[in-house]
Amino acid sequence: TQITIPSSVTSIEDNAFYECNSLTQITIPSSVTSIGDGAFSCCYKITQITIPSSLTSIGKSAFYECSSLTQFTIPSSVTSIGDSAFSCCYKLTQITIPSSLTSIGKSAFSCCYELTQITIPSSVTSIGNRALYRCTKLTQITIPSSVTSIGNAAFSSCTKLRQITIPSSVTSIEDNAFCECRSLRQI
Repeated sequence: TQITIPSSVTSIEDNAFYECNSLTQITIPSSVTSIGDGAFSCCYKITQITIPSSLTSIGKSAFYECSSLTQFTIPSSVTSIGDSAFSCCYKLTQITIPSSLTSIGKSAFSCCYELTQITIPSSVTSIGNRALYRCTKLTQITIPSSVTSIGNAAFSSCTKLRQITIPSSVTSIEDNAFCECRSLRQI
């Protein structure tokens, strides 16, 4: 149920802990710099993950469907979040994104139904397709002036989203970016 990865480990490879259904806690040492694709995917009971400040990348679907995870802090060393990295983390209410982040992958936070607040740092230049799709409790978001593109269905089905600020730096908004944002009153 609990794992402490030894300090001799430098990377957690693809699907390393895929479907470890009894895993509830994991501690990752400061020697680890990358978490591979699907590394903790479908670890349904995981509630706590200690992430080191040495981490630079989070792979595709790395924490996909970690449905008991409620909070996550991405260290300031991380520059990219892969596609679907936190998709279907149904109980995730809070996520801290560092100013080092330049890329939010496709569907990175899609179907995080309990996510109420997310801050996009000024280092991010693009918001990927379906990045925050179906984040049904998200009420407002401010997009920084560093962002130039908003992907397809990026905020689609964010049914409680009431307010969004889009800076003049945005040159493209893809199809269905705000589709089914029924509560949206102010742009």
